[in-house]
Amino acid sequence: MARRSQGLSERHRKIMEFLIKFQNTNGYSPSIRQIGDSINVKSTSLVDYYLNQLQQMGFIDREDRISRSIRVLTPVIDSPSLKEKVADAVQNVSATLSDLVSIPLAGRIVASAPIPMPTSDLPYFDSESSVDIARSLLPARETNDLFALEVSGDSMVDAMINDGDIVIMKQVKSANNGEMVAVWLDDRDETTLKYFYKEANRIRLQPANPNMGPIYVDNPKSLRIMGRVVMVIRQVKSIAV
Repeated sequence: MARRSQGLSERHRKIMEFLIKFQNTNGYSPSIRQIGDSINVKSTSLVDYYLNQLQQMGFIDREDRISRSIRVLTPVIDSPSLKEKVADAVQNVSATLSDLVSIPLAGRIVASAPIPMPTSDLPYFDSESSVDIARSLLPARETNDLFALEVSGDSMVDAMINDGDIVIMKQVKSANNGEMVAVWLDDRDETTLKYFYKEANRIRLQPANPNMGPIYVDNPKSLRIMGRVVMVIRQVKSIAV
C-alpha cells in the first residue's frame, strides 16, 4: 500500500490494513463495529466518518445503505485511467490531511429529554477517541477549546442533527439567545443539547422537534453552559442485508 498511502493519517492506514487483511481472510468486508474495534474506537459514527474520507479519496468504495459493502480498490492499479483518478484524489486531499486537527471525542450528549450525567468522566469513549477535521473547515483557527460529542436522541432533527451524529463544540460558559448549547442542570444532575433562550425570569431550552416541548429552568444558577455547537458531522445510516 506504500504507493497509495501518501497523505493518509495513521488511523486511515490502520483501517486500510485491517480491511485488506479481513477481506483476504473472510472473503467479505467487516462490520462498522469490527473496524472500530481494530482501531480502538467505540463510536460507529466516528468510524463511518473515516470511511467516508477514505471513499472520497478513492481508496475504498461502498454502498451507503448496505452493510458490509466495502470494496477495497486494488493497491496495484493496472488501469491508467483508474490510476490517474486515484492519483488525482490523493493529491486533492493530501494538503487537507496534512492540516488535520484532532478534536477529542468527550462522550455522548442527549438531544431529547435530559438524562443523568455519567457517574464518572464520560466513560463511554476511550481516552484516545478523537475526530480528525481539516482546519480549513473549522470556524476559527483556535482549536484548543474544541471538543466533540456524539448525539443521542431526536429532539434536534429540524436543525439537521440526528441520532448518532457528532457535534463539534466550543467551550463556553455563556450563550446568546438562539445558540445551540450543551447544558448541565446541576439541581437534577442531567444534561441535554438544546437551543438557549434567556427569558424574563427563567431559561428556556428549546428543542428543534415539533413533537417535543421546551424545558424551562426557573433557577438560572442551576444551569451550566458547557459548550456551543460550531459544526455537525452527519452519520450516513445503513441497513443490513
